[in-house]
Amino acid sequence: MTIMTEPTVLDYVKSKIFFWRGDVVEIPRPGVDIADSTEFQLPADVLTTNIATPELAAELSTLRLDIWNWSGYWVLLPLLLALIAQRALEPPARSLPLGIAFYTLAAAFLLWGALRGRVTLPDAEPVPDAADPMTVRSIGMWVSIIFGLLAFLAFSGNRFTQFNLTLWLIAVAGFFYAFWYIPPETPTLRARLRTAFERFQSNGINFSPWTLLVLAVFALAAFYRFYQLDQVPPEMFSDHAEKLYDVADVLDGQYSIFFPRNTGREAFQMYLTAAMALIFDTGLSFLSLKLGTAFAGLFTLPFIYLLGKEVASRRAGLLAMAFAGIAYWPNVISRVALRFTLYPFFAAPTLYFLARGLRRGRRNDFLLAGLFLGLGLHGYSPSRFVPFVVLAAVGLYLLHKRPRANRQQAVWGLILLVFISLLVFAPLLRYALSDMPGFTYRTMTRMSQVEQPFSEPVWQIFTKNLWGALTMFFWDDGEIWVHSVTHRPALDIVSAALFGLGSLMLTVRYLRRRDWLDLFWLVAIPLLMMTSILSLAFPGENPSLNRTGAAMIPVFLIIGMTLDGFLNQLRGSLRTPARGVWLSIGVGVLLLGGSSAQNFDLVFHQYREDFARSSWNTSELGAVIRQFADTIGDEDSAWVVPYPHWVDTRLVGINAGVPLRDYALWPDQITTTLDNPRSKLFLYKPEDSDARDTLETLYPNGAMQLYDSAIEGKDFYIYYVPPER
Repeated sequence: MTIMTEPTVLDYVKSKIFFWRGDVVEIPRPGVDIADSTEFQLPADVLTTNIATPELAAELSTLRLDIWNWSGYWVLLPLLLALIAQRALEPPARSLPLGIAFYTLAAAFLLWGALRGRVTLPDAEPVPDAADPMTVRSIGMWVSIIFGLLAFLAFSGNRFTQFNLTLWLIAVAGFFYAFWYIPPETPTLRARLRTAFERFQSNGINFSPWTLLVLAVFALAAFYRFYQLDQVPPEMFSDHAEKLYDVADVLDGQYSIFFPRNTGREAFQMYLTAAMALIFDTGLSFLSLKLGTAFAGLFTLPFIYLLGKEVASRRAGLLAMAFAGIAYWPNVISRVALRFTLYPFFAAPTLYFLARGLRRGRRNDFLLAGLFLGLGLHGYSPSRFVPFVVLAAVGLYLLHKRPRANRQQAVWGLILLVFISLLVFAPLLRYALSDMPGFTYRTMTRMSQVEQPFSEPVWQIFTKNLWGALTMFFWDDGEIWVHSVTHRPALDIVSAALFGLGSLMLTVRYLRRRDWLDLFWLVAIPLLMMTSILSLAFPGENPSLNRTGAAMIPVFLIIGMTLDGFLNQLRGSLRTPARGVWLSIGVGVLLLGGSSAQNFDLVFHQYREDFARSSWNTSELGAVIRQFADTIGDEDSAWVVPYPHWVDTRLVGINAGVPLRDYALWPDQITTTLDNPRSKLFLYKPEDSDARDTLETLYPNGAMQLYDSAIEGKDFYIYYVPPER
């Protein structure tokens, strides 16, 4: 005899208090079956005696109390409340109390629904554990060790040479040959190429509707990255001059590993820009810098898509890529033409292959993660914190319950990852060991008291910086006009609302299921922002969109997962499946369209205008000199008289098409131009009365004209001196 046990009141109370255990106990309504409390079952005798036809009886037997299935529509309520909350936090008329109040309501409704399964995040497809025999090809290992040591020694002198590069590449290739695992049943490369060719001959190139959709989203992102690239941002500043001078060294044959100019910079952007200048024939220009970083920002997105597809669903990955593609944060740090976008550019594939390797237990993924980790260390200095993110991921994986074989594979994979990343990092490591103060100088000026003392106790600064960084998505992205629309949320209204709700849903799901990935994405965000948070000596530089750039990867991943979860619920909100699909598509398009419109305004209007007001108009000075040189003068008879806190005269030369010419001529040097009989042109700031007096004294026959700049407050004087007879 089977004894049926019913839950007690104590069981019900426990399920509500300890909700993360997942044992949800509900008290059914009277007359409703416990197995399906959403359906009302009519008594059997009524169905058999009072119903005219069997068809009507069958339909009434499953009559839903909620004809429109309000559990599907219900997900729109917390989303709507979150959108209202984030709109209240938008400048200029922002209300923090109102935003907090609506976010609290949204969180309460979302939590209530999440605990009852009304809204869920997409689950990753389960994957079988891969058995790794941990084999090693000894020849490749010894080749890697020997050539790696020789390359390390040959990297002395801070120079890439044909010799040390050859040694280094052989060492890296040897390591991959030693440890790359090819399952016995894998077809040979020749067989795979033959199969692909035969398929192409028979079917041609066919794209599925999903592939076309992915390509369309990628094309939309490309539009946002390259539209008006030559105009947004409109001006260079001193860091760009330093970069272009380094690129000029590369084009001149000086292949440095680390560029010490301007407190030191890693090498990747210099070589990338040199390649852009040669490929697109753009020379030493602002556009060459922009092209390299814009391409880097664009090709970060496919790995965000693949990451979402791996850990959630392909829809979540596509939505994550779409929102990251149109977002103002990644767009701006790609356009500003500095190394900022290299941080997420290398972190995205690192995190993708790391998550894939831990989930699937395949060493090849760990090798690829290590490869991108090592390359990232040649990109932008915040990448030096990515190894700690990798350790956090593996640590969380090991702390959660795993079979012994899986733990061994994770540790084995981590060892391979560490060694290949060190091998790829070897050139820069060699330089760092020879000049550690120079290698770490800029980092130490922010983290320690090398340049200025701490303004408060360290723990207080760290706590404030942490809070500022974690709230920048909703409130304030900092005061650095170079790469942000200052003092506004780092995310648009739609993205911020989805991220806030998704973070809460991810937290609840972790408490209930204890999936290490759910916790890792939440932990990865502050870790990837740590180089901004650790700006202890200069807390005003936190938060910043550049040093937190890689945090966009888990942020937009959560956004994609959240919207995918909401749309999945909406699909079931109508009795007709097709209508539910169209409803979810409509809501998704509406949200993406609203996000797209706001981000377009942020980048191409607000950011552009703020940047133009905050930067100096060296392009206009350069254009005046270029016109003078092409008409009545020449490049060597024009000068800019420097003035405190005015233009970088090197940028004037770059904009004039004379990249390595510094047009500075100090007031006490103006007399040196008297020996020049040709037409002369002097540009000076209106406040510089000394320059004006000197020019009028030396050249009384000169003509002075005020140049009316397109930007208010950026006018300058042109003083023309005709040639001597």
